[in-house]
Amino acid sequence: MEPGLTADAAAAVDTALARWQHRRDALVQILREVQATTVWLPRPVLAAVARGVGLTPAIVEGVASFYRFFHLRPVGRYHLLFSDNVTDRMLGNRALAQRLGERLGVAPGQASADGRASVGFTSCTGLPDQGPTLLVNHHHALTRMTPERIDELADYLRADVPVAQWPPEWFAVDDQVRRADVLLASAPLRGDAIQAVLARGADATLAELEASRLRGRGGAGFATATKWRLARRAPVPEGGTRVVVCNADEGEPGTFKDRVLLARYADTVFEGMTVAARVLGAARGFVYLRGEYRWMLERLEAVLARRRARGLLGRGIAGTEGFDFDIEIHLGAGAYVCGEETALIESLEGKRGTPRIRPPFPVERGYLGQPTVVNNVETFCAAAHVALRGGAWWASIGTPGSSGTKIHSVSGDVARPGVYEYPFGVTVGQVLHEAGASDAQAVQVGGPSGVCLARDEFGRRLAFEDVPTAGAFMVFDATRDLFEVARGFAHFFAHESCGFCTPCRVGTKLVVRRMDKLADGFGSVFDEAELRQLEALLHRTTHCGLGSSATNPLRDTLQRFRPAYERRLQRPRFVPAFDLDAELEPARRVTGRDDALAHLERDA
Repeated sequence: MEPGLTADAAAAVDTALARWQHRRDALVQILREVQATTVWLPRPVLAAVARGVGLTPAIVEGVASFYRFFHLRPVGRYHLLFSDNVTDRMLGNRALAQRLGERLGVAPGQASADGRASVGFTSCTGLPDQGPTLLVNHHHALTRMTPERIDELADYLRADVPVAQWPPEWFAVDDQVRRADVLLASAPLRGDAIQAVLARGADATLAELEASRLRGRGGAGFATATKWRLARRAPVPEGGTRVVVCNADEGEPGTFKDRVLLARYADTVFEGMTVAARVLGAARGFVYLRGEYRWMLERLEAVLARRRARGLLGRGIAGTEGFDFDIEIHLGAGAYVCGEETALIESLEGKRGTPRIRPPFPVERGYLGQPTVVNNVETFCAAAHVALRGGAWWASIGTPGSSGTKIHSVSGDVARPGVYEYPFGVTVGQVLHEAGASDAQAVQVGGPSGVCLARDEFGRRLAFEDVPTAGAFMVFDATRDLFEVARGFAHFFAHESCGFCTPCRVGTKLVVRRMDKLADGFGSVFDEAELRQLEALLHRTTHCGLGSSATNPLRDTLQRFRPAYERRLQRPRFVPAFDLDAELEPARRVTGRDDALAHLERDA
């Protein structure tokens, strides 16, 4: 046993290692399961895990330090993280966090003296339609928190009441499907699409997918059939297989439509993955589920077990010899960048989620060097329906450049937040009308990495040829300060940078400092020029697409909501972000001077 390793911790390490067969590529999963018992990951625990998977302690600690949900310092036995997306702030999450901290006698980011609780913040938890929300031990999600619930929660925590005994209504997560079309109005698929593929054949199914013109629903909009065809043509290493990966790392703030699909239509998601496996000749599949959705894990595992029992997963699917394919769920650990497909694959392999240099692309060399297709949850749902109903049917929906439907996650200043499915081509204004937005001044489409539209653009259409979107649709009414919205997103990107490239690692923090300076009242005309230079720099030089989109909210709000900045940029001369005169106070005390010439003038 490692020195300093307790018996309980040693047992937790042994159990996790055995469950994951000491696999190096399962390191993130092993650390997650161990921490569920140990609460945090001290070095003796990391050393024991390292020995069990055949890696050095330095490598294991390096992986653990990358993910926000792994703790290398003590946290409370009840670790409480408030969702901190801009919509949660609009609902008062900061005041609720302060209230809880006061009730528990704990400062933000610290554990209480008795080790019982710690309170902090995390990025969007995928529940902005029913916030403010918080996570408990990265496992349970509490929705619709109020001051009254916060007070009751503090009482439960002080009395050490187990989470299982808390009021069940606190854990209620509603789907809130407000408008359903072909995906959300259909019954879950439990073998029909698989039978259609078996009857049609893999080549013909790929032809139908091509005819459908289905494009990826994760934001990039790459042609699904092209991706599958490239992976199908790629050579497979000896002893390997092609791999199908479902990207369920729905980390873009304001996006939650995949959460609803997984809750209602997990069968259809898994069916779409199995269709892909038949077309590609893949034997292995993964769902990469974001860590904030840990509360969904058991129900998804139950669906997989049911499909195996029905012969829809495993060996000889649907009684077809040689059709062998199964799906394994891997949980993320709180890293926004893992939504990028190569960073996701790195995490699947048990590494830090750093985006890879491309080429080679995942379809050529992905998971463990094997040809890998990565599509998101909604794309696999759509692919399953295309396999069942044919490409012409899907292509007949939407616009010439954007076939089919798109599901939108609507939150913010609306009367009816939730998910809305429309054929591509719907106007922004129509979505606002149906969601009950009475006085919208701006809509953030596609999350912070998307585009912020002003009122005169509400006639634009949601489609790849006009306003592309990954699904987020955050609404801000006339009472909102769009500078503060952009500043909140700037903090998000600085917090979530993977740190691989200097422009993103340093540039996002410089943007935050400059915007914080404006917020503190030290803005001048020179600060705008600096912000514009930073915005151009990040767009040109970052390693991956997530970094290059980090200043999109700054760019759009500067262009469309300039008065929000002008109020903060009125000083004609440069003003530092700190008080130079106050910095001279020690010198004045030493020299005994306090006359006017011993002070610096500040611009009014």
